[in-house]
Amino acid sequence: MKRHAGAMLSSIKIDKTAEKKISIQLYMALRDLLLTGALTPGDRLPATRTLAREIGVSRTTVIDAIDRLISEGVLVARVGAGTFVSDALNERLVPKSPANAKDETAPPPRLSHATSHAIPDFAPRSRLPHNSQAFVTALPALDAFPMAQWAKLSARHWRKDRDHIAGYGEPYGYMPLRRAIARQLNASRGIRCHPEQIFITNGAQRAFSLIGGMLVNPGEPIWFENPGAIGARNAFVAIGARPVPVEVDEEGLSVEDGLAKAPHFRLAFVTPSHQQPLGHVMSLSRRLALLKAANEANAMIVEDDYDGEFYYGNQPPPTLKSIDTQGRVIYVGTFSKSLFPALRLGFALVPDGLVESFERVCLTWLAGIPTVTQAIVAEFMDEGMFATHIRTMRQLYKHRHDTLIETAASLAGDIDLQPTSSGFHAVARLSANLDENRLVSAAEKQGIITAPLSRYSLGKITRRGIVLGFGSCATDDIIKGVRVLKSIVPEC
Repeated sequence: MKRHAGAMLSSIKIDKTAEKKISIQLYMALRDLLLTGALTPGDRLPATRTLAREIGVSRTTVIDAIDRLISEGVLVARVGAGTFVSDALNERLVPKSPANAKDETAPPPRLSHATSHAIPDFAPRSRLPHNSQAFVTALPALDAFPMAQWAKLSARHWRKDRDHIAGYGEPYGYMPLRRAIARQLNASRGIRCHPEQIFITNGAQRAFSLIGGMLVNPGEPIWFENPGAIGARNAFVAIGARPVPVEVDEEGLSVEDGLAKAPHFRLAFVTPSHQQPLGHVMSLSRRLALLKAANEANAMIVEDDYDGEFYYGNQPPPTLKSIDTQGRVIYVGTFSKSLFPALRLGFALVPDGLVESFERVCLTWLAGIPTVTQAIVAEFMDEGMFATHIRTMRQLYKHRHDTLIETAASLAGDIDLQPTSSGFHAVARLSANLDENRLVSAAEKQGIITAPLSRYSLGKITRRGIVLGFGSCATDDIIKGVRVLKSIVPEC
């Protein structure tokens, strides 16, 4: 982006006590900036009066230095427009050192104990999905988002006073949004809560980091579904927690396996409404067993309801929070799936016993989320647009899910897709002769993105399969994607 008033050159320092003339100092400083790439061809220099004022010299001195550089051909003056860096400068630039070049004489910077121990344990993770295509996971139907309505709300809020727009956000979150979330959770998820229990965060993963930092000491064990959510796992690893892989079956996380491996766990992370990635709904008996185990161990439970709004039946799967009577569950939600990821907006609903602690940490540590973003979402919810959007998306995802299931029937025997009752991804089991990593790699070469089930595993798992997202891809893309998978099966 070109700077209309010219580049900021405040790094230039003039020593008026030096023997070297000021005009020479300025000439050499400008020349150094030009030849090292700080200014690039086409950049405009500030007006001579502006530059003279900013570095504290006379305008005559500035004109003298610039005239010399113009005569050398590295600057060019355009009548009525100003002075610009010449295109000829490309041929005279000093070669830059490679960005990854290492200084052999200096040791690498020392990392903190927590970071140096966490890095080897981070789960593999590439850039979060950003292209709508088959079969990207975790990305909603961006093509169906009501952008016109959103633009109108946004314009309305961007015209408000500047304190509302540009100031620091409220540390606990914008109260109208907290109230809107509380109403929505009560009406649609059966969770009775008050707005003061809800803390707005910069995405769900930030909520996990905040919770882990407040409740878990380095080295303490936390139960984690295996396979399980990668982002959440990395968030807890980063704060020094010790994730314990706990088996998952058709009823959800195995409390019996968790107690056998870590009876004195500090925290348990679960996705009971739609297990990530397997898609199972945790049974009532498992929920009650988990709550009992947490109560006996004086542990907390983090419930990640990442896509709980998108169910296909008449009744949504119940939340663990809705049957928690002992204040053991911290419920985490996100707008990345229900609206769109770029919002970077999530929230944590904490038990009453933790409200004061969360308030103190948020007040002293967090700067808050931009108020204008929260205000737009709050009004989107209060005006009924959120509910309408969710209803529309349920129908759309159901249609795309059914299309995938119907089309993938042609893969039966090699790739057996398991139907799901909510969300926008499904798991496919592979036959014994197929290698999941080879299949994923071959599909990617054909422009089809899938994820191996092993990518989500914290410890050894016996399941083999791939995860297919269908939320962000149109029907035609789903059909084409299945054809690609069928064509590459023989080579995998």
